[in-house]
Amino acid sequence: MRIHGTCKKLIKDDKIARLLSYTSLPNLAMDAISELFPPPAHRGKSTPLILAPMAGVTDAPFRSLALRYGAHLAFSEMVASQAMIRHTPKSLKIASALGPEPVLAVQIAGSDPAVMAEAARMNEGRGARIIDINMGCPVKKICNNGGGAALLKDESRAAAIVAAVARAVNIPVTVKIRLGWDHAHQNGRTIARLAEQNGARMVTVHGRTRADMYHGKADWAAIAAIKQALTIPVVGNGDITDPHSAQEMLAITGVDGIMIGRGALGKPWIFSQVASFLAHGTIPPPPDLNARLTLVLEHFHAMIHHLGPVGGNRTARKHLAWHTHGLIDGARFRDAINRSPDPQSTATMIQTFFHNQPEFRAL
Repeated sequence: MRIHGTCKKLIKDDKIARLLSYTSLPNLAMDAISELFPPPAHRGKSTPLILAPMAGVTDAPFRSLALRYGAHLAFSEMVASQAMIRHTPKSLKIASALGPEPVLAVQIAGSDPAVMAEAARMNEGRGARIIDINMGCPVKKICNNGGGAALLKDESRAAAIVAAVARAVNIPVTVKIRLGWDHAHQNGRTIARLAEQNGARMVTVHGRTRADMYHGKADWAAIAAIKQALTIPVVGNGDITDPHSAQEMLAITGVDGIMIGRGALGKPWIFSQVASFLAHGTIPPPPDLNARLTLVLEHFHAMIHHLGPVGGNRTARKHLAWHTHGLIDGARFRDAINRSPDPQSTATMIQTFFHNQPEFRAL
């Protein structure tokens, strides 16, 4: 079998450059939030579509992929503020870009206002143009240290963190929250108001409580209530899996923007599909298998480039599982790549797997 040209050399600048070809981004100026949310008279039919920060997922290569397929903004993985100010290699890598990202938006987590402020300053100095404060992560390790969704239980601390970070930087500060700690304590509207009062320029609301984790259905009506309480842009998050769910959320909540997380895994083109559906009522077809093979290989090369042969090959496994979900013999392929010893072997497996798909052979 002839090996696809992109498999012959894992790291080629032209392959990385193609991943970084952002064709549908706005020309974001210094104040990224103002450019993302212009006055209503200038917005037209465009609704900002944002890639959610997801730990272990939204690294620079995946952000580049989402931006290429129509996301207007893509947030980094959550980076711990304490680790950031200690300059740990992992935290610096999380907060870095693969190339000249139009807007580097870094999400920071923690519970100490002074530490969070210092981490924000560091990221601004490293090129960040938006700092997002994590007040929604439900993971026990983060909450036990007072960060993430645990801040929903401490309104004064949450307000102090927003104020400290907003004072520390000259770039927009945003906040991502949940509806509350649990259904008995849904204070998301209060937290959102405090964020606005203390300098936040945008609030993203995940329509679940911390107790919900990622189970059950997102409460879009509760997002609508928070939207009505604020004057700054509000972005809705939760259960956006296709263009129709995006349209429904927009109709119910009236939010200014839509954030997509798990719905983009393995199908980054969801952003261009949602944009087309909201603006024109049409849904472009997903890429055919030939185009998907090119997409997957370019994403894989970018991960190796960004994370190195060992880290990139390991990180790629979960992304390749998402990229191949629903394809014939996908389970066998995923088992094979989980045992792949090096990037060269993985790249060949990718090529072979796609070439063996009946749809690919018919192209």
